[in-house]
Amino acid sequence: MILFVRDLTVIDFSYLCPKRGMLGESYIVDVELHGGLDQTSMVLDFSKVKKVIKQAIDNLVDHKLALPAANPALQLSQTGDSSVLRFDSLRGVIKMAAPQQAVVAIPTEQINEHSVSAFLIEQIMPLLPANVKQLNLTLRPEATTGFYYHYSHGLKKHDGNCQRIAHGHRSTIQIYTDGMLAPRLNKYWCERWQDIYLGTAEDQVAPTELKVLMAEAGDYCFAYQAAQGWFELTMPPTHCEIVPCDTTVECLAEFIAMSLKQQDASKNYKVVAYEGVGKGAIAAC
Repeated sequence: MILFVRDLTVIDFSYLCPKRGMLGESYIVDVELHGGLDQTSMVLDFSKVKKVIKQAIDNLVDHKLALPAANPALQLSQTGDSSVLRFDSLRGVIKMAAPQQAVVAIPTEQINEHSVSAFLIEQIMPLLPANVKQLNLTLRPEATTGFYYHYSHGLKKHDGNCQRIAHGHRSTIQIYTDGMLAPRLNKYWCERWQDIYLGTAEDQVAPTELKVLMAEAGDYCFAYQAAQGWFELTMPPTHCEIVPCDTTVECLAEFIAMSLKQQDASKNYKVVAYEGVGKGAIAAC
């Protein structure tokens, strides 16, 4: 017997890639459970699927930075309760120091939907009852014919896992000019923010202010204290954009709308910005 749940959850996280550097991703998760029926004539109660499997996915990967532990580009060490890493990508060197709960090391050379699902299955199977013999997880990006971009960020003021300095999303965007969809503007902003780290200006620090990391020459440096601990990140400037606001989806939508208005005040703009799948903010000016 096969029990299935479509759209169980969405994983929003960032990962390190040898070619693209750091990028945000959002995967929709579909679940299949293969097994016999238990004493209640179920493979597994749907409420337990949501409680056990979704909770495990959230704890293991969601809102974390996923590291390809078997890739020689990665150097990872533990200092007290912190993880310290260096990653040599084609876009430059990425370094981060963060509480251990902000990263997940996956035993693979490449982070993708297949390696992440294999890791999750290995971790979740022991949590399931004995009548469940097989667990299949399908991770897939949102199907869209529109424009989208991958971005990473951190929200130090957030009291949940969004405070982690390197997590991200794969997000669609719709920009309207005087009520009409503007493909040229959508294309421009998606290309501008493709595989980007969006840093808040007030989180940018001088290299001498870092407590753990040593920055490469010319790097942008970010550091802050949040509820979960101390976070530091250094990135190549070509991999970042510094914005004068927090990087919540509300502020990003407003930032884009105001930037467009400054370029041409004669037009009215509406920006529909998503944060991952099915949620976001609308700004108009």
